[in-house]
Amino acid sequence: MIACGITVAQAEIKVGIAGPLSGSSLALGEQQEIGALKAIGHLNDKGGVLGKEIVAISLDDACEPPQAKAVARQMVKEGVIFIVGHVCSGASLAVSKIYEKAGIIMISPASTNPKVTDEGGPNVFRVIGRVDQQGTIAGDYLANNYSNSKIAIIHDGEAYGLGLAEYTKRQLNKRGLTEVMFDSYKKDQKDYRPIVDKLVNKKTDILYAGGYSGDIGIILRQVKKELPNLRLFSGDSLVNAEFMFVAGEASEGTYFSFGPDIRMKPDAADVVAAIREEDDYEPEGYTLYSYGAVQAWAQAVEKAGSLKPKAVIDALRAGSFD
Repeated sequence: MIACGITVAQAEIKVGIAGPLSGSSLALGEQQEIGALKAIGHLNDKGGVLGKEIVAISLDDACEPPQAKAVARQMVKEGVIFIVGHVCSGASLAVSKIYEKAGIIMISPASTNPKVTDEGGPNVFRVIGRVDQQGTIAGDYLANNYSNSKIAIIHDGEAYGLGLAEYTKRQLNKRGLTEVMFDSYKKDQKDYRPIVDKLVNKKTDILYAGGYSGDIGIILRQVKKELPNLRLFSGDSLVNAEFMFVAGEASEGTYFSFGPDIRMKPDAADVVAAIREEDDYEPEGYTLYSYGAVQAWAQAVEKAGSLKPKAVIDALRAGSFD
């Protein structure tokens, strides 16, 4: 009986999925979990990795750094060797050293703050672009199209939202324009009257918001009651249907930046079809980025011919992946 137990344990590879499965970023965590689980399922259908079955452990970090640290410590206890995550930049920044010390590889499908990889250890990777890229594009777009408008920039004070806002402001100012307001709001509120009042008082025409879709949707809905012609611009967190459900008709006309829509790639057609048909889910946003994070890790393991962290890290840093 003991020998059998050891054999089963050795035949499994534990992989963690760490992201927000509660709070205002829930929709993003669902995208991540569905994409990662589908990739793991497809790998197991083909015999796993190095002949071993992959077992997924999914934990909720609520997009909060303290909870993310608790999740990371639990993942270490569980013996995972690879993390798909985290989603929110603040969470990723909070946990990277825990994973580095434990020899766990981390590939984020969604954390866009440059510090995640610039300051993270050799074990930290991402398959998504960065907020400095998004901010530059947003700042240029606003300068090119709304130079005579009253532009306000707000953020939730978190690593992701603040980063988006700061880089957008930097580029806007570089282009010779000054925003009428640069301010913050507290996330996960039911009422955003304080920030809404400030936007109304400034008679804002154009709002750039750095933060997550649930909060921004409520802010937009509230502010458009008094500024019906206001137009919203934001970043990649808005790429989910939840934003439209929360904001309602106020969401019409919103612009946001995001990386390439992987659903449009011909070589992703089979995966897109599988998720739509088998999971009854539209693989929007970070769904396929999460699938890709698992693919990159699995291909690196196969190239290395080993599950040892250094060998897989070296393969990830030296290679490119399909």
